[in-house]
Amino acid sequence: MAVRYEALDGRPPQEAGIVDDGLDAFNHDNAPLDDVAHVTCVARADGGDVIGGAVGRTWGTCAELLQLWVAPVHRRKGIGASLVRMFEAHVAAQGCTTCYLTTFSFQAPRLYRALGYHVAWEVRGFPQGIVKYEMVRPLPKSP
Repeated sequence: MAVRYEALDGRPPQEAGIVDDGLDAFNHDNAPLDDVAHVTCVARADGGDVIGGAVGRTWGTCAELLQLWVAPVHRRKGIGASLVRMFEAHVAAQGCTTCYLTTFSFQAPRLYRALGYHVAWEVRGFPQGIVKYEMVRPLPKSP
């Protein structure tokens, strides 16, 4: 069989979906991915509106914080730190012993450092000197 290779620029074409589906099938055949559990912690204003959130997942004794967001008007008031701590406490109660995350230098690496995360590795080479950090923190044992 002859194989032809192509590089496709721009937005992901339909071929990207084929690659995603193939990788998902391979992963499900080779790892217990049904054990992955999604976790969402939110902060609400008095009226009930969501003003911030921490979204992640657990798998085994590891937790991954995928997203942390606080509405601009509520930033720098401790809400982000409280959400991270809530996420950590929730996953620790489920048996997680390690939490990790990815952040860029223009996002919240200082916050995460202040919360006890350390840089496991970094990637440089992005525009305007932006750096990508993979950060990790051992979680305290849940009471």
